[in-house]
Amino acid sequence: MAKTRGKDLSAISSPPRTGRGIKGEVSKDRLSRTRRSWNMSRIRGKHTTPEKVVRSLLRRLGYRFRIHVRIPVILSAPTDVPRPRERERVSAGRVRVDGRKQTPVERKKVRCRTPRFVTPDIVLPKHRVAIFIHGCFWHRHRGCKNCTTPTHQRAWWLKKLNGNAARDKLHQRVLRRLGWRPMVIWECQTEKQKTLDRLGQRLSQWIG
Repeated sequence: MAKTRGKDLSAISSPPRTGRGIKGEVSKDRLSRTRRSWNMSRIRGKHTTPEKVVRSLLRRLGYRFRIHVRIPVILSAPTDVPRPRERERVSAGRVRVDGRKQTPVERKKVRCRTPRFVTPDIVLPKHRVAIFIHGCFWHRHRGCKNCTTPTHQRAWWLKKLNGNAARDKLHQRVLRRLGWRPMVIWECQTEKQKTLDRLGQRLSQWIG
């Protein structure tokens, strides 16, 4: 102990733990890679607790509904249809309709394409209402305390989460064109009884 007195002990401390990024990169994630993988595997896409709470609320209000219905998206035929040879090139992802080569940068810019199906969490066909129940973290509920961004691999997370939010807006826009009335319910609105009471009033007014 006498030899280390007055010296910087950081040089003899244990080496930093590496994460899932570049080899040798210092990890900012406080969980191990195995634990983080296990946590991510436990996240559900359907039949979540907020979904069950909203279903129970709709039953108490006397509404009949269906869950996870795939609504087909019917697109009108475009006016400027490319010639057969150009159509083959476009489908192969090599050349655009105007005949110019498509660079990798242009292909990366396409983040959200028009979907063939939209699957709301809850559908009320009689009232033409489609309800989406979103997690505040995964779908970017602005102004919510749960809308955080991980510091580890921040650029990757921002791209994924912002892509989720962009896709949500696209789905709602497509449903409106098809004559549906989309409604978004956030996870934080289902956690307390006070917010649930307000949500029940909002559902009654929106559904009619």
